[in-house]
This record gives sequence, structure tokens and C-alpha cells, in this order.
Amino acid sequence: MPKVIGLTGGIASGKSTVSELLTAYGFKIVDADIASRKAVAKGTKGLEQVREAFGDEAIQPDGEMDRQYVGDIVFNQPEKRIELNNIVHPIVRQIMDEEKNEYLAQGHNVIMDIPLLFENELQDTVDEVWLVYTSESIQIDRLMERNDMSVEDAKARVYSQISIDKKSRMADHVIDNLDSKLQLKQNLEKLLIEQGFIEAYDPENDDDTNS
Repeated sequence: MPKVIGLTGGIASGKSTVSELLTAYGFKIVDADIASRKAVAKGTKGLEQVREAFGDEAIQPDGEMDRQYVGDIVFNQPEKRIELNNIVHPIVRQIMDEEKNEYLAQGHNVIMDIPLLFENELQDTVDEVWLVYTSESIQIDRLMERNDMSVEDAKARVYSQISIDKKSRMADHVIDNLDSKLQLKQNLEKLLIEQGFIEAYDPENDDDTNS
């Protein structure tokens, strides 16, 4: 029976890297960020609703949503964030459900890649939750380097989410990403073996060693 696994973490925790690694093991990824972009893509009903809520300034000359403009508004005005979520979330959920059901029908295990899974209380929509864990200090350092942010802006982004430590207590399984990418891959493989998704490597069964 295929499983539906919710993959989450904190901002800059390494979730996207884990998602990429999981595709190599045959998992199908349903990505909330991609679905969110589709929900307000050029010419969609979702984008028109954003224009009505945020004004013409929310639309770029090329017809795409001005993510920087809208992002700055919703980050500083919680009531506008709720308004945006009320537009986008139902569309995103429909897009993701359709992708998930298609993959399940084909017999694949499905990863629901949802950054704000706990914030949006979506844990009951999946069979279990896997969390990619790193420390808040590493999150802040990665954000500063990756997005060229000041320490204040990086902290604001990290602290706007449920803390990574609290999330780790809410998850069914935690994937440690405190070290190198190689170590992360090994930690992920350990979990996949424990959960029966892949078999442990046995050198005695390696054809090359027995030839």
C-alpha cells in the first residue's frame, strides 16, 4: 500500500535537498511551493483575485505576480497574509490533491513537500510527517549567505515560523541535517531502511565481491 508522507522543516533547513534525494529512491514529490506558483500564475483566476485584494501594483508589467511586493505586504501585515492564504490555499490544495491521487493510483509512495505543514495544521492530511532538522543558528547563517540578508532579516524570517525544535517534537521522524550533505544522505538512508523503503546494503550479496 503506497504511503503519503509529509516532508517539512524550517526555512533553510535543507528540505529541498532531502526532497531531491528522495526522488532517487522512487518517491514522487508533490511540491507546495510549485503548486503555489501555479495557483497565481499569469492568466489564472487566483492571480485575478490577488489583483483585487492587493491592487494593480501586485502585478508586474509581464503579467506575473510581483512576489516581492506582495511578500513585503503579507510579512508585515498579518491580516493581509490571512487574505492571501484564503485565496491561494484552496487552489494549492486542489492542485496537490490531484497530483497526489494520480501518483497513488500508479502505485508510488508520495512525498508532500510542505514547508508550513505544521503552521497550516496539515499533519492530518498525510500518513506521517518527516522533518528535516537543523539548528536555528545554522538556519540564520544559511539565509544570510543564500539570500544576502542581514542578520535581523534572517532572524525575522526564522522566527516567523514555529521553532524547528518544537516541530521536531511534533514530527513522526526527524532527519538530522546538522552536518555535511554526505552525512544528511546517510541519515536519510538510515530512515528509509528502518521504515522498509529500501534494503540495507550487504557486501556479501554483492555480485562483484562474489565473482
